[in-house]
Amino acid sequence: MEQRKKLMAIVNPFSGNSKKERFPQLLDEVIDHSKFDVEVALVTRELRVSDLAAQAVREGYYGVIAVGGDGTVNGAASALKESDVALAIIPCGSGNGLARHLHIPMNMRRAIELINRNHVEACDYCTLNDDTFVCTAGMGFDADVADRYAQRTKRGALNYVKTAFQVYARYKPVRCTIDIDGRVVEEDVFVITCANASQYGNNAFIAPNASLQDGLLDVTIIKPFSPLESPIVGGSLFTKTVDKNRHVETYVARQVKIHSSMPRVYHIDGEPMSMVTDMTITCHPGGIKFFV
Repeated sequence: MEQRKKLMAIVNPFSGNSKKERFPQLLDEVIDHSKFDVEVALVTRELRVSDLAAQAVREGYYGVIAVGGDGTVNGAASALKESDVALAIIPCGSGNGLARHLHIPMNMRRAIELINRNHVEACDYCTLNDDTFVCTAGMGFDADVADRYAQRTKRGALNYVKTAFQVYARYKPVRCTIDIDGRVVEEDVFVITCANASQYGNNAFIAPNASLQDGLLDVTIIKPFSPLESPIVGGSLFTKTVDKNRHVETYVARQVKIHSSMPRVYHIDGEPMSMVTDMTITCHPGGIKFFV
């Protein structure tokens, strides 16, 4: 009889929605116990997602299940990259960009059933300077909104929209010099996103043609536009047509270097980071495994 494969389910109570509370019981009901032996580990203030995922690598686990939002997935991926430990996702966040790209069900039961199929594929991951990301990263309006939203005490879609309007009212584009595999362009940037996967989350597609298995970044540069055009630009994200908008330029590259004229906040997988003027974004082909 084949030995059961060890999985570590990492539950992050500090992110996403309350669905996680019923995860352990549902996991026990749905997971195929003839295939998998699952341990549930809880994130604490002292024990981060990346710490637990690194433990799974050291102890030879077959897979890690990230139960949370895109930040939780990012924390696990940063520890699992270039290892043999595969990553499964139970999407419990507000956006769930990577899960949606991978066609992982938003329904928790169905997402666990997908793990039972044990279909694992090698995918790309990326780095921005020293940070790992698997979905999107960049600077501009989206990063500024993420930074402001992270400071709010109240979460939810309505508060996110309020934050976006507040940032937009005062937003100033930044002048950037962008090296795209040796091709240099200079632009005033509203948003510049380097995408490994196709969307931010919530089916907002910033790079409709992106693939996790092509060894390339999809670069989307949204240039400044008038307030009257904002509904058209914003709506194009949800119709997979942003790359056809006249204010948008798109490229593919293995590596992108960005220099901004002034320090700006950047984001990785929707999480705001520190202010920088220089970023090097690199795609690492086939360096992480996912249950898909």
